Amino acid sequence: MPSPASIHDLTDAITLVGHDSTEPEAQPSPLPTKSSPEASPPSPARINLIPSTSGLHTIKTQGSTRVAPIPLDESIIVEDSSVKQPLEGPECDTDSEEDSDDEEAEPRTEGSLGTRVVDDLKIDEPTIPPTGSRDGHSKEEERAESNGKGSQNGDAGSGEEENSEEEEDEDDEEGDDDDSDDEEEYSDDEDEPTLKYSRLEGGTTDILARDSASALAVSSKFIALGTHNGAVFILDFQSNIVKRFRPHQAMVNDLSFDLGSEFVASASMDGTVAILALDGSDNQLFDMRRPMRSVALDPNFGKRNTRQFVAGGMAESLVLHEKGWLGNKEVTLHSGEGPIWAAEWRGTFIAWANDAGVRIYDTASSQRITFISRSADSPRADLFKCTLHWKDDRTLLIAWADVIKVAVVKEREGKRGQLGVGLHTIEVFVEVTSIFQVDCMISGISPHGDSFIILAYNVEDLYDNEATDNRDEQRRKAGSLPELRIISADGEELSSDAIPVRNYDRFQCRDYSLCPSPAGESFYVISPNDIVLAQPRDEADHVSWLIEQGHYEEALAAIEKLGLTGVDGFDILAIGIKFLEHLVAESKFEKAAASCPKILGINAKLWEGWVYLFAEKGKLQIIIPYIPINNPQLSRTVYEMVLGHFLRTDPEGLLKTIRAWPHDIYNVGSVILAIQGQIERSPESKVLMESVAELFIMNRQPGKALPYFLKLRRPGVFDLIRENNLFTDVQDQALLLIEFYHDINKDAALPSEGTPVRRHGAAISLLVDHTHSIPIPRVVAQLQSNRKYLFMYLDALFDQDPHLAFDYSDLQVELYAEFEPNKLMDFLRASNYYSLEKAYKVCDGRDLVPEMVFLLGRMGDNKRALMLIIERLGDVQRAIEFAKEQNDNDLWEDLLKYSETKPRFIRGLLENVGAEIDPIRLIRRIKNGLEIPGLKLALIKILQDFNLQISLMEGCKTILYSDCRQLALTLHDRQTNGFLWTGDTPSHGTTTPIFPQLKGAPPPEKLPFGVHYLCGDTYDGETAFPGADLQLASQRDNLLAQRLLEIDGSYDAGVGGKEDLSAKLRLVSDLQARRGAKGCPSCSKTALQ
Repeated sequence: MPSPASIHDLTDAITLVGHDSTEPEAQPSPLPTKSSPEASPPSPARINLIPSTSGLHTIKTQGSTRVAPIPLDESIIVEDSSVKQPLEGPECDTDSEEDSDDEEAEPRTEGSLGTRVVDDLKIDEPTIPPTGSRDGHSKEEERAESNGKGSQNGDAGSGEEENSEEEEDEDDEEGDDDDSDDEEEYSDDEDEPTLKYSRLEGGTTDILARDSASALAVSSKFIALGTHNGAVFILDFQSNIVKRFRPHQAMVNDLSFDLGSEFVASASMDGTVAILALDGSDNQLFDMRRPMRSVALDPNFGKRNTRQFVAGGMAESLVLHEKGWLGNKEVTLHSGEGPIWAAEWRGTFIAWANDAGVRIYDTASSQRITFISRSADSPRADLFKCTLHWKDDRTLLIAWADVIKVAVVKEREGKRGQLGVGLHTIEVFVEVTSIFQVDCMISGISPHGDSFIILAYNVEDLYDNEATDNRDEQRRKAGSLPELRIISADGEELSSDAIPVRNYDRFQCRDYSLCPSPAGESFYVISPNDIVLAQPRDEADHVSWLIEQGHYEEALAAIEKLGLTGVDGFDILAIGIKFLEHLVAESKFEKAAASCPKILGINAKLWEGWVYLFAEKGKLQIIIPYIPINNPQLSRTVYEMVLGHFLRTDPEGLLKTIRAWPHDIYNVGSVILAIQGQIERSPESKVLMESVAELFIMNRQPGKALPYFLKLRRPGVFDLIRENNLFTDVQDQALLLIEFYHDINKDAALPSEGTPVRRHGAAISLLVDHTHSIPIPRVVAQLQSNRKYLFMYLDALFDQDPHLAFDYSDLQVELYAEFEPNKLMDFLRASNYYSLEKAYKVCDGRDLVPEMVFLLGRMGDNKRALMLIIERLGDVQRAIEFAKEQNDNDLWEDLLKYSETKPRFIRGLLENVGAEIDPIRLIRRIKNGLEIPGLKLALIKILQDFNLQISLMEGCKTILYSDCRQLALTLHDRQTNGFLWTGDTPSHGTTTPIFPQLKGAPPPEKLPFGVHYLCGDTYDGETAFPGADLQLASQRDNLLAQRLLEIDGSYDAGVGGKEDLSAKLRLVSDLQARRGAKGCPSCSKTALQ
């Protein structure tokens, strides 16, 4: 056996080399060397066509093979494996001593380097094989394996064996620690397996409990299972038994389906081949007289009448059986190179293996087309069997011992015939494209996509020296676990899984086989006591592997992406919990907290448990941002615990949390008490005061929050008072509110414009706007200690309503005189509730002359007031205005008398003469010789003003005359113009049309007449002159009335025009006489039209 090593590609460029003159052999061409880099492989040798009559085929006549029908046995009694019937034959021998050695050998369970032991399958406890026979081996196989070794006494070497086993146990114990470390390190870096494994149960469980599996074949519909007792079971893909056959008396070595799954062929060690019909009773049994190792049905066996199949075995010949016109015919395709170990039929090509190698036969041309030799150093073929598998119709996979070969059937153009008349022919040849050598023995091979999958077996003994006298070498070694390996097309091992089949320690390489499904997606690993199904892993398997490896985050992402929740048995919540537990164990608290919302969802109980866990770990602050406050809502204890944590460690976080969380998820009262307790220990903490104030507001207790807001100088306190109607709560805190407002607005200037009430600030406005809740006397009493604030309050009240603070008018006079004298005059003019004497005294004390003049005027002491203006103010204009306001002739006389000796006053009076001052009167009072500066200009101004006055009067007269004339003409036109009567002209008295017949209405029996007054009103005759019998005025009116009333008559329009007008005038005079002086009923105008 080659030294263990990774798989390597021996050659990739393989061509054909001629083997002999009769049959080409497919061999690899020598690889180029450094000395000859330009060397090219030799050209393929010519393939000599072999006709069917060349003598290489042996044709047997009918009757040389015994054919017998096989009844369908539905009640097969499977014999107990402990009582097996020995088969007769020259290859069979029994070695009981070797069996006894097997019982003492220890099983080797470890796989090769890098091999993953499949843990999906549970290994049953191995059972002790019966004496004289080994499970999974017939006596013929045991004899072939022993190859004539004589019986030896096993007791002689038992002591040495026990000692060696004890030494091995000690070595194993010393290396346990290192092995465990290596296993842990390997498990951390373990790659995801490619396949998943499951043990066939159902009907196979009962079969393998009584018998051993020896062969298996899979079609598109059924599974055929052959046993050591010669039975053939047909199963469905759920491992349910569909049919049972008992065609043989010894072990079934091979099974073969046709493409239609209508027939299955079986080859047995008893020398028979059975063709079993699955849909009928057309069963046949062929007696080949020597143990049969292989059988292959024509893929179209059920569709063709020829019923072809090939079979071979220990007779060292491959025979093609077919049905002809004269009966069954046998054609020997090849013989003389040892037993036929395997045969496979695909399309038109049949491949088989013997001791020399592998040959391929083309049924289309009835020729053997190639020979692929067996490796020179290959171990015994009976112990390490050859496996053939057609990857497709042209590609054959060959696995023998530790070598893999890939042979491809190709075509090429043949040469012309010898006479030159023949056309070009197509020759079929085989090219070995790849050869791999592996570090194990191969029990089976199958394609896996672009790669290969092999059933590998690690051996320690190739049984090369069977004649040795060494008991250790003679002792049979314990079997190892079979491995399923995937190898790429380049020879790289992609994965390796050790398959823990039952009683694996009792079996060797030849006891295992690999059978792929027709689609090549699943693979069956067959051992005598077990059948394992290997399938590609799907998304659910990928998730399961991630969970097993502890990759919970990737597993959750995969489940969410693929939508596997609940469908494939995955509990996303349980996986998420494991993920969180893993993160916490790794101290990755931030990631665990961030993952909680997605994993825990709306499960309140789980949320509470994890919050408590974080609190226990001292990491509560990490999970707080992720704690839900609704959907789900947790218990109040959780939220109060969080607020308590903030209260102890982060007051700012407490305030933010209180503002962010709804107040109904925790006990507000309990939190308030806790914060107030902390405030007592830290009375200057503004954050805590703001927190408790917020809680009072949330708890609908704004009145209790107000003191904290005032201490915090919070600007929104006035909005708080208004929004929550807290006016009664602040009626005794007027001074505190005003001081609070001015403290927070020290740098803000009072507005000089805008709403008067607002110019003193929000506090004063609050007190003024709610005098019904905050009584004025109570506020005034509180502000007595601060006259400035008292003035601002009373001034705001006065601006709001001058009558609100009438009881404090005298006090307002004092406050205006003290704080805002410019506004005192406005107050004195607007208010009537203050005492004139007290007000005068206050003004006199502060020398407020204008206000004193006003007060003296209101008291009736006009002369004294005038003297103040003249003597104290010296303001002529003001004196004149005061005299005008009082409209007192005596006051004017005093002003003139005082001005006689004061030229400045005389000039001022001259400049302001008007209706109140007669300029002649003033000029006459000027004394002769009195020098008055600017007198000339003043006189000129008086004259100019007089001329201007005369000019204005004349202009007004002219405009008035023009307007009167225009209006008179318009009135005349309107009174002399005619009036158009229409059907819509209503009567002013009844609002109904006077002449509706003008709009098409039927005329009345008596035609009415209308009266139009010059004022514009119209009336019908009965309304204007009730009770009067009026006749039409003219002949034209009578004719019109007749026409309207459809009365026959005639009228000459050219006669009597003047008489008609005279008649109308007489009618109008008559009507006016009847109406008298009353005129129009509505406006009494007498003019008629």
